[in-house]
Order: sequence, then structure tokens, then C-alpha cells
Amino acid sequence: MKAQNKLYLYLTMSALLLVLLAIVALYVGVYDFNGISPFTVLAQCIKGDPNLALSDKYVLWDVRASRIVMAILVGSMLAVSGTTLQGLFKNPLATGEAIGLTSGATLLAAIAIVLGGYFKEYLPEVIQFSLTGISAFIGALLAMMLVYRISTSAGKTNVVMMLLSGVAITSIGFSITGFLIYISKDEQLRDLTFWNMGSLAGATWTKNMVLAIVIAISYTILLPKGKALNAMMLGERDAQHLGINVERLKKQIVVITSLMIGTCVAFSGTIGFVGLIVPYILRLLFKSNYVFILPLSTILGSILLLIADTISRSIVAPSELPIGILTSLIGGPIFIAILIKFKKSL
Repeated sequence: MKAQNKLYLYLTMSALLLVLLAIVALYVGVYDFNGISPFTVLAQCIKGDPNLALSDKYVLWDVRASRIVMAILVGSMLAVSGTTLQGLFKNPLATGEAIGLTSGATLLAAIAIVLGGYFKEYLPEVIQFSLTGISAFIGALLAMMLVYRISTSAGKTNVVMMLLSGVAITSIGFSITGFLIYISKDEQLRDLTFWNMGSLAGATWTKNMVLAIVIAISYTILLPKGKALNAMMLGERDAQHLGINVERLKKQIVVITSLMIGTCVAFSGTIGFVGLIVPYILRLLFKSNYVFILPLSTILGSILLLIADTISRSIVAPSELPIGILTSLIGGPIFIAILIKFKKSL
């Protein structure tokens, strides 16, 4: 079977699994629809049935369905951002969390939450509406640029320097965020706790629309880069000989991953390790062939986060376990496994 046909087969199977999991997630919850199937209620929502109870419509459409869609979109974006960063830096540890992108996004989002009231009124109305999201994107972009500048010398990126600078930026970001938590008011403190633990409870269809637009732009640029990332595995000089514009590729990945991570942090808070777990699993199956890994990570990331979110909102029902806690609990041991494997290869 040709490689292209194999890829289509894997994508189709993964997509079917994702649809099945989404249907299962639609049925999970403490709310009772008076004996009516949630799938039937969903069909009534789509048709606009006037006999449908407003409470049923709200719970299924505005709470469960929007949350499922956000889990799919955010999980996909986090997985793809981690995959492309690992391909760019040629290192399995290069994720948004490890190199400080998540910390940078969280820091500027926290500044917007706590201090935004002092300057928000002077900004254009469209920026006021999305100040937290814009701040998160700028934070991720600045962190990425700083890490890249520190770890790159004479056109070559030092992986050890990259990880160490990421640790330093993460430490600085968390310390300033901690200070903001200390001076914040009660309402601001609740919002900051949401960012630090991560949650999809704030899902709305408006946010999902923004995420969908970001995905459409980002994936149009990133998904065709599988062969370019394969060439980068040979080294930057060899990639240039193969016709890859290395500097342009780097800039595109830096900006697009910052956009995706910043948007995810703005809407769902800090959800760690998705960008580490997904490419690690795919690399076990397909080695480092980014022609397969990159498109498959779009669906596997959605599957992983959808499963984690379904568990987080049902394991302690009717309360909710922050999803960031769950993904960190899963990702921590995998991170240690990668470190041990990386140590043996030295």
C-alpha cells in the first residue's frame, strides 16, 4: 500500500474514533433529559424544534456540545504546536511548556486580568473585547522570540540552551504570575486560578468560532510542512541544499505556534503535556516521519483532550476536576520516560 493511501486510512480510522468518542461524551453528565436521548435532543436543537425545553437545549447545546467541540479544537492545536516545535528543534522535549510559551501566554493573560482595568478603557472596543486573548498571543510570541534568540548562535540552535532558557522564562513567568495572584481581588483570583489549572468549562460557540478561524489559518500554513520538517532532521545545511528556506520555515513555525498556544491559553487556561504526549505516541508508530506525524497529530490531540475532559467532568461529578491536573498527571510519567530514553541514547 502506498504511503499516501496509508495516511488516508489512518486519518479516516482516527476521525471515526473521534466521532464515536464525541457521541459518548455527549451522553456523559449528571443532567437528566427526562428519558430522552441526548442525541435526540441534539437533533431537535439543530432543527429548531419549538417544543424543546429551554433547559434541555441549554445543557446539551450550549454546555456539552460546545465543550466537546472546544476539547477537539484545543487538543488538536496543542498537539500540532508541540509536533511542529519538536520537528523544528529536532528534540522530543521541545513543547510549549518546556520552552516557556505557555508561561509567557499565561503571564500576559494574568496581567490583562489583574491590571487590565487600569488601561482597558483607553483601547479600541474590539481590543477590549479580546484583550486577554491578544495578551496571551503576545506573551507566547515574546517568549518564543526570547528563547530563540538566546538558544541560537551563528544560525544554529543549541537544544540544551533552548530548554534551559525555557526553564528560566517559565520560572520568571510563574513568579510574576504568583505576585499578581497575591495582589488580585476575589473575582480576579478566581479567573487566575482558572488559567493556572486549565478548564474547558468556559466553552462557548463564539470562542469555538475564533478557535476554528485560528485553526484554518494555522493548518493551511503548517500541515504542508511535513517534508520540510523531515528535511530539518538532517540538519539546517542539508535542508537548505534540498531547497528548504530554513529561516522562513523557522519564522512561520514561531509565529503560528505562538498564535495557537496563545489562543488556547486565552480560552482554556494552562493545559500541559498534550503537545508532548501526542507526538511521542506517534513517533513510536511512525518514527520521525512528519508526513505522517503532523496530520495525524491533529486528530490524536483531539482524541486525547476529549477523553481527558470527559473524565475530568465525570470522575468527581457533580463537581469538576480541572483538566490541566489530569493532563499533567498523564504527561509527567511520559516526560520522565522520554528523559530516560534520551539519556540512554547519549
